[in-house]
Amino acid sequence: MKYSESLKKNKDFQKVYSEKKSYANKYLVMYTMKNNTDQNRLGISVSKKVGNSIVRHRLTRLIRESYRLQEERFQCGYDIVVIARVSAKGKDYHEIEKALLHLAHLHKIIDQG
Repeated sequence: MKYSESLKKNKDFQKVYSEKKSYANKYLVMYTMKNNTDQNRLGISVSKKVGNSIVRHRLTRLIRESYRLQEERFQCGYDIVVIARVSAKGKDYHEIEKALLHLAHLHKIIDQG
């Protein structure tokens, strides 16, 4: 299993946004772009509109953990940016995980299993 890295730099986020390949559901928005490597890079964005820093960090941890536990199902070689919507505030782990997997399925970057 290949372990993913994090997207940290603004220019990396902007590059993924510029591809304009996104899907959204009730809680999350996901942008993807091929990165021509053998591993994924995950970026998570939670706006101040969602809540205070405690709420934002909790959502970030939920998204990261949802991805980490399902990582082996994701195809390699993608930059993935996940944006939390205001409606994601207060949701539990299972709802966030389900939303993440739904978006990955729409992008066709997840193996069935």
